[in-house]
Amino acid sequence: MGNKVLSPPASVEELRERILEEYDSLSKVLRHIAQYVLDEQSAVAFETLAVLSERMDVHPSAIVRFAKHLGFKGASPMQKLLRENLLFGGHSLGYAERVRHFKESAENKQIASSDQVLTDFVEGNVLALEHLDQSIDRKDFERAIDMITRANTVYVSGFRRSFPVAAYLAYSLHQVNKATIFVDNVGGMARQQIHGMTENDLLLVTSYQPYAEEALFLVTTAMERQCNILAISDSLVSPVAKPADLVLQVQEAETRKFRSLSASMCLAQSLVIAYAFAYAEQTEKNA
Repeated sequence: MGNKVLSPPASVEELRERILEEYDSLSKVLRHIAQYVLDEQSAVAFETLAVLSERMDVHPSAIVRFAKHLGFKGASPMQKLLRENLLFGGHSLGYAERVRHFKESAENKQIASSDQVLTDFVEGNVLALEHLDQSIDRKDFERAIDMITRANTVYVSGFRRSFPVAAYLAYSLHQVNKATIFVDNVGGMARQQIHGMTENDLLLVTSYQPYAEEALFLVTTAMERQCNILAISDSLVSPVAKPADLVLQVQEAETRKFRSLSASMCLAQSLVIAYAFAYAEQTEKNA
């Protein structure tokens, strides 16, 4: 950015776009803050600077420096923008606080019975599903369906924890008559599985921290072949999200140190069913 003085972002959308534009040029500390601001907007909006600095494990002055880098006069105006968006945008104000309270409550309780384990995990996943419904931009969701529809072939990949999500997507898209290749890398065959990938295809990749090297390889290859990329990830600035044409962000529940996949599977199912309806509608029009 040099010495250019920027006007502060006028909306949360502008704030997000500016963070994404500036992310690669930021220092390691400021990138860490940027990711927290993108992923934990509710907490940033309502917590004090002291609490935020403790959670991010950075000095309060670093948060102020980050805000000024984006064009704000300090951290408070940035927090105000996020707070007003939550207050008047119809979002869940207490999501971050509810999640934090739930985690603390679950971790401090002794497991007295298997029933309690079930209750804890159900409660955590309900919170994640509620947040998914509120956080997924409907225009982005429609755009994702359009990307799947337009692709000649959808290459689906997901490794380690995200493998079940990718497997479901690949199986279900195939069931609704979409040309699909599941890049599972069985036998180390990922290179061969994407041999036919072209600019007319789509890479649908799902990956969560810690991000699998195999997923990064596929994203890099897709970029080289000018193939569209649709990413499902836990952060807008994850290694698979940054190069993607579209990112659908999912924040999963974490219960007793175990992270769930309920929200991701719900999103995957929604994508497939929405595509199936769009495909059926288009088929009727062409009949």
